[in-house]
Amino acid sequence: MFSSRYWEDKARWDFVGRPELESVRFLGEVGTRLAQKHGSRPILLTPSDWFAIFIERHSDYLAEYFRFPRPTSPVVASLLNKWEMHVLATHHDIPTPITARPTSRAEVDEFVAQTGFPLVVKPADPYLPARPAKAIARSRPELEDAIQEAMSRESLNFILQEYIPGGVNNVWMCNGYFGRGAGHGVVFTGKKLRQLSSTGIASFAVCESNDTVGSQTHRFMTALGYRGCVGIGYRHDIRDGAYKVLDVNARVSSVFRLFAGANDLDVVRLCYLDLSGQPIGETAAQDGRNWLDERDIRVLLSSRREDRVSVREWVKSLRGVQELQWLARDDLGPFGAWLRRKIVRKASDLAGRR
Repeated sequence: MFSSRYWEDKARWDFVGRPELESVRFLGEVGTRLAQKHGSRPILLTPSDWFAIFIERHSDYLAEYFRFPRPTSPVVASLLNKWEMHVLATHHDIPTPITARPTSRAEVDEFVAQTGFPLVVKPADPYLPARPAKAIARSRPELEDAIQEAMSRESLNFILQEYIPGGVNNVWMCNGYFGRGAGHGVVFTGKKLRQLSSTGIASFAVCESNDTVGSQTHRFMTALGYRGCVGIGYRHDIRDGAYKVLDVNARVSSVFRLFAGANDLDVVRLCYLDLSGQPIGETAAQDGRNWLDERDIRVLLSSRREDRVSVREWVKSLRGVQELQWLARDDLGPFGAWLRRKIVRKASDLAGRR
């Protein structure tokens, strides 16, 4: 958000409308300007899937102007591609749901016959523009709606995945930072309590230790030679007791502040200390730390009965919240900008219905 009082400088660029090499050169110019102003290369991080892939694709050039985590071999694009991540996880004995990347209508039908409904549809490659939205298909018509446009493309950019039964409380998250030293990694784990949609991000979550999730994450990322911030989602499958990896966000996670350690060290601050050559201090997870996205209020009006909570339950849950997504006492600008954007969007939607 450009409205934060901590912004010292701002630059806008249309990465979608400009040729990719122009965007690379633009970033080089920004890096040069910042280095001249501050005396050292700036640090480059992102919370965006496609931009994480962009950085990896042009890492040799960008490394002349920025400091950023670089895995021992290119792996970011593979982790952010849902199918390639599944293949990597399987190769390293990390449990995953049954998954397929169909190449034809016949293979779609074959997967449906194998798993039945409901099933999950996910985009495969986030860097490609033609990708379906993430969805849970509970019937053949819902599946057809989800994949209709994607099926018209020459290359089918989606995967199908079995639906693991259970509610939101079966979803575990972890955030980690893996630094320059071999085997060095800090991993925090937590649990979803509520989410914005049946396939959406957490809107209310708690930091809670889970040795299995933590050890699987450390083993997986270390085996890949991964470096940098990462957020991973797992689902506990009560059928076999396994914690199965759903997504690997090889970038800064949108919920990284849930995982602030006892001395307020989160993965972004650990990354900063590491890249700037400072020692990474010891930190411990704050079990019981609650984090809330302000959009969580939607659960009061949820169309799905299993996701809905009463006003009393919702207000009671707020008492233990240590941090919000947007609202911060020392920096009110981002919350104000977020609220204005929501109001403008709502007004536009209402005007469009008249």
